Amino acid sequence: MESLSTPVWFITGCSSGFGKELSRLVLARGWRLVATARDSARIADLVADAPDRALALDLDVTDPGQIAAAVAAAEQRFGRIDVLVNNAGYGYQASVEEGEEAKIRAQFDVNVFGLFAVTRAVLAGMRARRKGHVINITSVAGFIGYQGSGYYAASKHAIEGWSDALAAECRPLGIAVTCIEPGPFRTDWAGRSLVQTPNRIEDYAATAGARMQSAVQNSGKQAGDPARAAQAIIQAYESDDPPRHFVLGARGVDAVTRSLSTRLAEVEAWRDAGIAADFPAD
Repeated sequence: MESLSTPVWFITGCSSGFGKELSRLVLARGWRLVATARDSARIADLVADAPDRALALDLDVTDPGQIAAAVAAAEQRFGRIDVLVNNAGYGYQASVEEGEEAKIRAQFDVNVFGLFAVTRAVLAGMRARRKGHVINITSVAGFIGYQGSGYYAASKHAIEGWSDALAAECRPLGIAVTCIEPGPFRTDWAGRSLVQTPNRIEDYAATAGARMQSAVQNSGKQAGDPARAAQAIIQAYESDDPPRHFVLGARGVDAVTRSLSTRLAEVEAWRDAGIAADFPAD
């Protein structure tokens, strides 16, 4: 039996990309793993070599019953969950005007409401133990709304704001919260996982349409390495002071730095007018 001091990781969306690479690294470190996917048969290979330390479970994060069952199975097998990695999610691209209601809502059900529900299910155990780490895989799109990805950016902005509140509530309880914000990485995000509504309105061809085409054409050519990203996530977990925001990849770091600098400059430029909106001081 593994030592009770060996951390237990619960990771969603382990069939590919960050979830798969992180699962491999967790097991390589000798830790315990609950790997989940909508079809656990697709992740059987992840747990095959460590049956005493790993558990593969079916989990559709939009299904409350599966969430409850997966968390219960993890706690029954290993006694607790120390690290929750909310990785399940996918991209949806369309111009804002051409976005389809059903596809927008389906993305939010996975990226946002599913993530919320999984976290709620895990928090009670972490709170009782006064220890835990919630790691949310968001995106540079959590800072920047790119043309063609407005609804995806909205889902990631939602997670970022929610994570701010979660961190404020849970920090006094010994629970850390980190958002991992990747730029372009060589995952299936822009491949089989990507959902698009084709651009048919010519006025958006040079903005949303061009970016959507670029996403598909560059799939598999991105500079970001998912295995190195997994190593970075482990580094954040092991830190004595885990980051609240952790941007990954050179393009991501540069883009977020520029965006925040521009935003701060705009706030400063309008500082006096903004302050003047208050009631006059007595």
